[in-house]
Amino acid sequence: MYGVFDMAPGGTAVKAEPHSDIPTRPKRPVDLVHLAKQCLGDEALELEVLRLFDTTLKDYFGRLKLASSFDDLSLVLHSIKGAAGGVGAWAVADLAKVMEHEIRSGRPLTHERIEDLGLAVEDVRSFIGRMVANEAV
Repeated sequence: MYGVFDMAPGGTAVKAEPHSDIPTRPKRPVDLVHLAKQCLGDEALELEVLRLFDTTLKDYFGRLKLASSFDDLSLVLHSIKGAAGGVGAWAVADLAKVMEHEIRSGRPLTHERIEDLGLAVEDVRSFIGRMVANEAV
């Protein structure tokens, strides 16, 4: 079978992506494969890292809400981005990266943007809470 082709702008033929009605599995708030690699497959260490990250994330997000200077905002966002990337909390890391870029470009950090990050933070913290609770069973 040759596949289905569409015409791209300029008359170039490109292969069309097949459409699927199969629902895809939603991504987890923490990339557990990445975390396992970071912890060399040690499950106890993974849980300890998640516990520490949960505390760190709560602390730094609290600091973000109180930050008033550019330097404070930049440092806190950079810290959140790095910590989230280390454990594979990609949504938090990506949003902190975008926010960091925005303030460095001179755009103000709005209350709505902080709330957006807060939603991602709560999603990750809830996921970590479930992971730790399952471990205790």
